Amino acid sequence: QVQLAESGGGLVQPGGSLRLSCVASGTVFSVDFMGWYRQAPGNQRESVAGSYKDGRPNYAASVKGRFTLSRDNAKNTVYLQMDGLKPEDTAVYYCNMDGSTTGWRPFNSWGQGTRVTVSA
Repeated sequence: QVQLAESGGGLVQPGGSLRLSCVASGTVFSVDFMGWYRQAPGNQRESVAGSYKDGRPNYAASVKGRFTLSRDNAKNTVYLQMDGLKPEDTAVYYCNMDGSTTGWRPFNSWGQGTRVTVSA
């Protein structure tokens, strides 16, 4: 089994910054895709940013230029640097990874979510 643990959410004022982290643990052999999604109250979960191993990140239009995804493949960790935060960025943020386990089985795992609130 592969578990994901997110951290870094919180309350921030408009224009502020937060950095989210997500680390995979368990029977991880390799991770291909690492990404971030978010879900605001009453809305469906939406993609924020994601990248495949050795690939360039892709971003949702609403966050492009403000958010930066980076990954440390050696640590099975993905980060989301969020700058210029807006109230509409308020949501629960989830990380998602897929890859293969030490048993050569594919996995696709989600974190438990970390809440980001942007408010004055």
